[in-house]
Amino acid sequence: MQATHLLRPTVLALATLAVAGCVVQAPPQRVYVSPPPPRVVYAPAPAPAPAAPVVSVYVEPPLYQPAPVVIASAPPPMLVEPPPPMPFAGAVWIGGYWAWQDRWVWATGRWAPPPHPEYHWVHPYYENRDGVVVFITGHWTPPGVVFVPPPPTLSLNVAINIGGNVPGPRPQGPSGVFVPAPPGSRLGLIIPAPIGTPPAVVVGAPPVTHVGMHIQNQVNSNNTVNNTVNNAQRITHVTNITNVTIVAPAGATANGQAFESHVPALAHLAAAQAPVVRMPAPPPAAKPAPPVAAAERPPAQPVPAHAAANLPNIEATPPQHFLPMPAAQPPASAARPVEAERRPIDMPRPAEAVKPVVPQAEAAQEKARTLQQQQMQRAEKERAAQDAARHAEGHQHGADEKARAAKEKEKEKRKLEESEAKP
Repeated sequence: MQATHLLRPTVLALATLAVAGCVVQAPPQRVYVSPPPPRVVYAPAPAPAPAAPVVSVYVEPPLYQPAPVVIASAPPPMLVEPPPPMPFAGAVWIGGYWAWQDRWVWATGRWAPPPHPEYHWVHPYYENRDGVVVFITGHWTPPGVVFVPPPPTLSLNVAINIGGNVPGPRPQGPSGVFVPAPPGSRLGLIIPAPIGTPPAVVVGAPPVTHVGMHIQNQVNSNNTVNNTVNNAQRITHVTNITNVTIVAPAGATANGQAFESHVPALAHLAAAQAPVVRMPAPPPAAKPAPPVAAAERPPAQPVPAHAAANLPNIEATPPQHFLPMPAAQPPASAARPVEAERRPIDMPRPAEAVKPVVPQAEAAQEKARTLQQQQMQRAEKERAAQDAARHAEGHQHGADEKARAAKEKEKEKRKLEESEAKP
């Protein structure tokens, strides 16, 4: 009996411990782990095409507006070529821009006198038209003749690089007239600008890596200059631009800073700017004869009336007025590439290229020649009318002087008679 009483507390304690030890646990929660994303291996960006070595040439400008040339690649960024002091009064800074001769070549800048009295210099023309460049080299223009942009309806062929030259990228920027990018810029970029803007205005601008820089003109007359060719009849004066404003957002420049600057539009002043990136133009192989002032030269022969009729064929590339440096000739076995298809165009095609529409090109050239002849005739008539007006004015002035002298003489005679009549 005593043993039972002794066992009861022990059993109760064990039962309490057993009940306390029975803890109901929730089932373990499942944890879902997402598998790691697949490893992405990025291929290295393709290396940019190596820039072709710069070839510097002297260009002998034509004495009329030459035929346009269409190129599939954009001109390279500008080079730095500060002009020397003006050698004589009336000298004009020509050259200092990219020209075309089977490739983009640097037309070395130099001082030159106008070939004939009252001739003026027309800066080169670059236009982005459907992803290709319409180019007209710098040239002299007779007095009274204005620049006529190539009409949109003109059928042109795309010139092809030959002789192993490295082709450049297509123009990157809005359609319309442009100038090459500042020195040190990314290849292919173009800078929209008004017609008649000297390319050297961008020499002092920072290099650009994206589209966005553009040029606005400031004029001192009522003439309007537009950088878009709207129709075939529009005629634009290119001599009234005095200053330009270069504007670029922060996202366009290489240094990430917005830019705005007012630049003189005279070519020699624009080329003399301090560059942000100094990329000097290489010297040409040969030097031209030193410039001679017009007063020291023999009398210039008059320009023949048929000068405009000697426009080079629109398919001839390069134009005949270039004086190139000696270049490596392609092997005799290399065949000259065939011209590409007519405008509009995406990429030049090889041997199956369509033949150019010669009648359309000839009609366009004839139309341009007729327009230039009409302009020259109008200028001659205006000069003749001005001469006649000056002659008539001088004749009238002489008649007025005679009348005044007669009146003075009559007045003196009357005074003398009155004095004699007095007692």
